[in-house]
Amino acid sequence: MLAPESYRKLAAWICGWLYVVGNITITLSVNFATALFLVGCINVFETPEGQPVLEGSAYQVFLIFLGITLLCNLVCSLCNKWLPILDTFAIFWTFAGVVAILIAVLVIAKNGRHSGSYVFTHFEVNSGWTPGWSFFVGLLHAAYATSSTGMIISMCEEVRAPATQVPKAMVLTIFFNLAAGLITLIPLVFVLPDIQELILLAQPVPAIIKSAVGHEGGSFALLVPILVLGIICGIGCTTATSRCIYGFSRDGAIPGSKWWKVVHPKLDVPFNGMMLSMVIQILLGLIYFGSSAAFNAFSGVGVIALTAAYSAPIFVSMWEGRKTMATAPFCLGKFGWFCNIVSVSWTLLVIPLFSMPTTVPVVDAGLVNYAPVVFVGFTLISLGWYIAWGRKNYVGPPT
Repeated sequence: MLAPESYRKLAAWICGWLYVVGNITITLSVNFATALFLVGCINVFETPEGQPVLEGSAYQVFLIFLGITLLCNLVCSLCNKWLPILDTFAIFWTFAGVVAILIAVLVIAKNGRHSGSYVFTHFEVNSGWTPGWSFFVGLLHAAYATSSTGMIISMCEEVRAPATQVPKAMVLTIFFNLAAGLITLIPLVFVLPDIQELILLAQPVPAIIKSAVGHEGGSFALLVPILVLGIICGIGCTTATSRCIYGFSRDGAIPGSKWWKVVHPKLDVPFNGMMLSMVIQILLGLIYFGSSAAFNAFSGVGVIALTAAYSAPIFVSMWEGRKTMATAPFCLGKFGWFCNIVSVSWTLLVIPLFSMPTTVPVVDAGLVNYAPVVFVGFTLISLGWYIAWGRKNYVGPPT
C-alpha cells in the first residue's frame, strides 16, 4: 500500500517473510526462555549436599521447552474465545507480581543492599568485548523485551477499528513495558549478588531473588508470577504467529499455502498454520543439543527479523517522501521524519550487532552465535520460493 507498483510486490514479499520468520523465532525464544527460567526456579531448592535439584542437562531443558510449547498451542487452539480474558488477567497478574517482588527483595535484602551509585553508575565488562561495544552487544536483551510489540499487527482482523486501536496498543505497550521493567529490575540490582556467579547461569533472576530472600520456598513463591507470565507471553506470541502465517499463506507466499490458510471450522483458528509454526519451533529447538547459547541465537534472529520487518514499510514511506502519511489517523508531521530516521538507523545497527557472539574469543561451538545461520536459512527458503513461484504468481495481500 505504501510502495509504488514498480517494486510493490518484491517489497511486500521481503517484508512478509521477515515478519513470519520473526514471529516464529521470537515465539520459540519466549518458550525456550520460560523453559530455562523454570529450571532456574526449581533449582532454588537444593539437595542436602548443596547441589541443584535439577541438573538442567540439554535433554531436560528441551523436554521442558517441548511441554511449554505444546501447552501454549493447546490453549491457543482450544481456548480461543477465552484469550481476551487471559490477556486482562495478565495485566493484573503482572502488577501483583512486580509489587510482591519489589517489596520482598528490598525489605528482606538478606545480603545487604548496594548503594545508588553502584546501581546507576557501575559498569562491568565480562564478555571480552571492549567496554563500549560490550554495552551495545548487551542491548540484545533490551531489544528482545520490546521486539514482539509489533506482533499486535497480526491481530488486526480480530480488532474493532484497527486503524486507530492497534497503533494505540503498540505505543501503550512500550510505556507499560518500560514502567514494569524498571520497577522490577532496579530493586533486583540493589540486591545483586556476585556478578561472576550470575554470568554462569542461563537465567540469573531466580538466583538473585534467592540471594535476597534467603529462603527456598519464599523465593520460589516470588518466582511463580514471572513463570506464569512467561507462559502467558508464550500463549500470546503463539496466537499472533498463527495469524501471521495464516495471513501470509492467504497470499500464497508460503510453500503449501493451501493447507496453512485454512481456518478450522469448529475451533475458529488457523489450526494448520499454528501446527506448522509449532513443528518449526521444535525442530529449531534441537539446536540446543549443539549449543547451550541457542537461546541467544533464537532471540537474536527474532529481533533481527522483526526489527527489519517493522522498518521495511518505514523505509518505503521515507523513500516515497511520506506522501501516504498525510491522511493517516496519527500524522506526526515533521516529527515523523525524525522518528523514521531513528527507526531505520536502529535497524542498520541491529542486524550486524545481534549476529555477533555475545562473548569473545569464541573457543568452542557452545559459544557460537547461530542467529546468522538461522536467518540465512530462512532467507534462502524465501528466495527459492520467490524464484519458483512468487515471481510470477505473488500479487501481495488481497485488497
